[in-house]
Amino acid sequence: MSIDVTTIGFTKTTAEDFFGRIKSAGVERMIDVRLHNTSQLAGFAKSDDLAFFLRTICGAAYRHEPLLAPTEELMTFFKKEKGDWNIFQNDFMSLMAERKVESHLKPDELEGSCLLCSEDKPHHCHRRLVCDYLNGKWGGRLSIRHL
Repeated sequence: MSIDVTTIGFTKTTAEDFFGRIKSAGVERMIDVRLHNTSQLAGFAKSDDLAFFLRTICGAAYRHEPLLAPTEELMTFFKKEKGDWNIFQNDFMSLMAERKVESHLKPDELEGSCLLCSEDKPHHCHRRLVCDYLNGKWGGRLSIRHL
């Protein structure tokens, strides 16, 4: 049985487009995989505001899941120090294995969920890596669509 999961980033978009994509996709719950979800830079994606907007506009729940976020050190390496993506990717996949994230979540919990982080595209984003990692652990059960 396939489990439908979406992902989205909030940068380089308007609130109208962001929430419109979520609503159109039928997202039931947003799983925030950012390490810090209260940054002033986040605008409409700050945790308390986001939970309100999701509930009011999309009828969706909100959950912050830092277990699926990179460490501060990994983020500093990749973002601030402009580190190599391949090194970040390998280190983040190792971190998820070390954390055994697949044993803390059940595949069915992700049905109808959307993983959120800041990156506008999934190519160099840890939300895609989370999906790839879990798909590997759960036998490819996730059907992933990037909004």
